[in-house]
Amino acid sequence: MGGVLVAHQPAYLPWPGYFSRLADADELVLLDHVQFSERGWQNRNYIRGAAGPVRITVPVRRRFGQSIADTRIADAAWAGRHWRSLAQTYGRAPYWPEHREALEAVYQAPWNHLAHVNEALLRLLLDAFGLPVAMVRTSDRPPAGRQTDMLINLCHQRGATRLRVGTGALAYLDHCLLAEHCITVEVATYSHPSYGSAPGWRPGLSALDLLLHEGPNAASILRAGARTETKASAS
Repeated sequence: MGGVLVAHQPAYLPWPGYFSRLADADELVLLDHVQFSERGWQNRNYIRGAAGPVRITVPVRRRFGQSIADTRIADAAWAGRHWRSLAQTYGRAPYWPEHREALEAVYQAPWNHLAHVNEALLRLLLDAFGLPVAMVRTSDRPPAGRQTDMLINLCHQRGATRLRVGTGALAYLDHCLLAEHCITVEVATYSHPSYGSAPGWRPGLSALDLLLHEGPNAASILRAGARTETKASAS
């Protein structure tokens, strides 16, 4: 009892803050039944570049109202392009040799759906950071409702009494309704510590950058930048 719900859309090579809120969580609930956002992070992110961050994007087929789970990849050649970009960018990073084989296996596999490649990369990064977190798809058992109602239903499904969210969720959460259901809100923030001496680091790079430059020390950097504050219940 008293478990924490961390629910997030399955992102592509997400930034370290995505993982920092999972340090004491047992599972990550992947919100893949919600609508795909063309301006979101489900199919793009940033890696290091000589002149600044470089955005890499998985091309997808767009259909109005499609869920993330139903979003299909549009161009099979994307994986080769991304793999070459990663190899060129990180081939000399200290921990590239340690993780190259596992990464290459992901990029060589045949993928049809965006959510599946995202899950594979999330699993790789969670394991590499030493976070034994299970992943659960909401598309397997879609919760009822939207926004606060949906999160309450997810808390009930997963047996959680704590809801951990980012600061963006505070704008739409119904705190009175959460309090009625005895759900405590935890607000997770991340202040990105700098790391390494290689040129080109910027806040907001993919967590893969952190892993390949810091290796075993990456998990401690994740924790160093993480803050969780319990929000007072609404009266």
